[in-house]
Amino acid sequence: MDLSLLVQGTMSVLADPITLVFIVIGVFVGIIFGAVPGLTATLAVIMFLPVTYTMTSVQGLSTLIALYVGGISGGLVAAILLNIPGTPSSIATTFDGAPLAAKGEAGKALGVGVVFSFVGTIFGLIMLVTISPALASVAIQFGAFEYCAVAACALALVISLAGRDLVKGLMGAFFGLMIATVGLSPVDSMKRFTFGVGELTSGFALLTILIGLFAITEVAKAAEDVRKKQDVRVETNVKIKGFGFTLAEFFGQKWNALRSSIIGCIIGILPGIGGAISGMLAYTAAKNQSKYPEKYGTGIIDGIVASETANNAGIGGALIPLLTLGIPGDAVTAILLGGLMVHNIAPGPLIFEKSGVVMYGLFVALFIAALAMLFIELFGIRIFIRVLTVPKRYLLPIIMVLCAIGAFGNSNRIFDVYCIMAFGLIGYGMVKVGIPSVPVIMGIILGPIFEMNFRRVAQLQGSGEGLLDHPIAAFLTLVAVAALIFSFVMNRREAKKLAQAEAASAAEK
Repeated sequence: MDLSLLVQGTMSVLADPITLVFIVIGVFVGIIFGAVPGLTATLAVIMFLPVTYTMTSVQGLSTLIALYVGGISGGLVAAILLNIPGTPSSIATTFDGAPLAAKGEAGKALGVGVVFSFVGTIFGLIMLVTISPALASVAIQFGAFEYCAVAACALALVISLAGRDLVKGLMGAFFGLMIATVGLSPVDSMKRFTFGVGELTSGFALLTILIGLFAITEVAKAAEDVRKKQDVRVETNVKIKGFGFTLAEFFGQKWNALRSSIIGCIIGILPGIGGAISGMLAYTAAKNQSKYPEKYGTGIIDGIVASETANNAGIGGALIPLLTLGIPGDAVTAILLGGLMVHNIAPGPLIFEKSGVVMYGLFVALFIAALAMLFIELFGIRIFIRVLTVPKRYLLPIIMVLCAIGAFGNSNRIFDVYCIMAFGLIGYGMVKVGIPSVPVIMGIILGPIFEMNFRRVAQLQGSGEGLLDHPIAAFLTLVAVAALIFSFVMNRREAKKLAQAEAASAAEK
């Protein structure tokens, strides 16, 4: 760690009141988006990305990180009070959070969730600060073979882990790769698939695709149920004394929190899996290791600790491959990749050499955002509970307008507004047929990286250099193949079990 860069990065955040204000606002807004079912951290970051266009790099990225932290943590409010996960990462929080609130201990459930969200975020930050520079120093030695293998491995992991249906994962990835080929080719600058449309010469803007596939699609999904009457009662009289639980209860969860943090960080590093999986895995691991597994699901703090620590530790984990390799770990970091590009920061092995001050400023901003999340969520819980009562029919039109403004502001082209609507319709269609969107985004991002380095590999192989001469690349290629084979085998087993269960039920009838 370069201490001089750390000091400069720290001062770039602490000495700028505007940055600190934006971090607090970002956390507050992120919590609201996380707390309202149907609004996610992804939507919060993508909506406010255009707001950062005129900011400095440190201000803009600090704001986006604050939105990320607040959005992931905010999901626990609805998960505990409504038994509805505000974000996918809070699904496992409902298992014990809602039953504990039903016992009249909503304040305790919320306090545990908030504090251990903070613990998970800090653990992820420590891993980010520790691993990122070391990984960057290794990645700086990568050549065409290694980058080609990294792209293939990341895409294979996304396809195999993004959903149960391997074929639909492949379809999504290939669709993303197809979109990535539109525009000028990366080596010889030949026009491809532009069909005479001048705006397509430079390809589709990444921000445009992200807004369409995530924001517009989410709005369309939420609009399906906007007029349906939902009998949801929100407990508004929630009080948290101190942190809501005792010091003995806090230290009693130390091993659970540590285990869950490690799981969340590892899952965050793996591309395209997301916080929902990490929360479920941490919850399952905690239950399997518990002395009283039968109590899980009845309203104990162990389950809340496992879920919230894991999904927040995934924030730091997801940032590691983004910053050092330019490969996003989840949907939000895919949008953060667009944010880095907007502020002229190239993620990759040289990021600490070229933009070291901004990176260390980002680490400090993540720490401040975690602190802000802790206090804002504890002391402002009444505000977030009130937000849950706002009808979505008032929120969705505003979100649509802001998305259109953001797309237009990226390049001042009405063509981009048409594109977000088109990709929104495509994304909505994908939801209906069960094709995951994350493989599409990963295909778009990794496509150019794979193509450029694959062409270089072809040239090197012509000179006698092969894959076996690069052990890291060979290992990653084997991992990619193994991931796809494993996923195929597991999917076949699940299909057979499902068929046998259906046959058994039909025989009983």
